[in-house]
This record gives sequence, structure tokens and C-alpha cells, in this order.
Amino acid sequence: MMSEHLTVPPRAAAELCSPVVELRQYTLHQGQRDVLIDIFDSHLVESQEACGMKIIGQFRDLDRSDHFVWLRGFDDMAARKAALEAFYGGPVWAAHKDAANRTMIDSDDVLLLRPVGSGFDLSRKARGMAGQVQPGAMIVATMFHLRPAAEAEFLALFESDVVPLLARLGAPLLATFITEHAENTFPRLPVRDDVNVFIAFSAFENAEAHGRHQAALAAEPSWVEGVLPRLHGHLAQPIERLRLMPTSRSLL
Repeated sequence: MMSEHLTVPPRAAAELCSPVVELRQYTLHQGQRDVLIDIFDSHLVESQEACGMKIIGQFRDLDRSDHFVWLRGFDDMAARKAALEAFYGGPVWAAHKDAANRTMIDSDDVLLLRPVGSGFDLSRKARGMAGQVQPGAMIVATMFHLRPAAEAEFLALFESDVVPLLARLGAPLLATFITEHAENTFPRLPVRDDVNVFIAFSAFENAEAHGRHQAALAAEPSWVEGVLPRLHGHLAQPIERLRLMPTSRSLL
């Protein structure tokens, strides 16, 4: 199995979050992101979780003012189908879907993922209240688009060379994921089947702390001259990076 190449110390089962995760990126009409966030944080968090899913995090994209990004998780693909049928066929979505959909240009950029290792640890996380001012903590999702059949070699390289380097530079990983290629059993909501990605999530105190980390990487000879070129050898396109600011009700 691919996940065997990246080992993570075991944690209690109750602490592990979501063997199946969706990373959802929405393009919105200009000026509508805060409108959608207000609808989402006020009405669409507990109502989705009551149907059997986990709302892991919701974010403003710091580099694109018209983008809203969020993560939700499921126990498995069968649970995903049942949860989505319950929510999108239920009264809360019926009450708020028109207002939510009016903010959106596109909601089909969706990646279906599975954790490499244990996934997110949300065991000591608590949600804030809708509209609260959050401190400047930032989540960064670094996305590697893998060449066909490159998963095993890429994951082995990432574990042996990247994980220790990031930890040494003060940016240990929150979680890592790879594309889940299972059939989408809820086709009413499309997922992208044209990608094969590995995504690493990290947290920083703020954008300035992330900038300092990027500068440290750029000044690290073992990264620039060794690890990065080897990573690129397994990639189908350039590395992408999402700089994400959590909303007041994001668990991450």
C-alpha cells in the first residue's frame, strides 16, 4: 500500500480524523466570500456533522480574494455516500442552498483524498463562535501533482528527506494526503478524476512566519541542490501552494 512509505507514530483511534477527506475549492463572485462564510459558519457546520461527516476546516485563500476553501471528512466511502445523501436531501440545505449558490461561480474543484499515515489530529480542537476575530494562524497546503506510477518512490523520498528537513526548520507537518481513486458514489457532487496528488499540510503563526520558513528553505543547499530536484523528477506539473486563513469556526 502507498501509505506504508510514510510512517507516523500510532495514536488512539478516537483521535484520528477521517480516512476519506474532500478538499473543496470554490470560485466566488467578487465580494461574496464573507457572505458565503457567514452562511456556512452559521448554518452548515453542525448540520453536516449531524449527518455523519466531519467539518475539518474552512478558509479564506490569502492569494485569491474570490476563493473559499474547505475540508470535510468521512469514515469511509460508504459513509460518505450516506452522509451526503442525508445532508443534501435534508431541510437545512434546502433552506440555505439558494443563498449559498448565489455566491458561487464554480464549486467543482474537489479533490478526494486519503491520509498517508494518521491524518489530522483534531482531538483537542474546539470551534470558535461565528464572526469571532481569529489570530493570524495560517494553514499551508503544498500540493504535488505526481506522474503516473510515481507514488511509491515519491513517498519514500518525502519520508526520508523532506519530513526531517521540515522538522529541523521548525515546520513539522500536520498531515499528508494522497488522491483517493475510489469511484465517486455521489455523482451529484463531482470530484476531479484527472489528478494524482500528494498534499502536505503545515501550520504557521502568520504569513510572515511562513515567509521566513520559505526563505530558510531557499537558503538550504540540501533542499535546493538535492531534495527539490529529486522531487521534481516525480512531478507532472509545478508545485502548488494554498495559503489559507481559517474562519472563526474552523477546527484547523
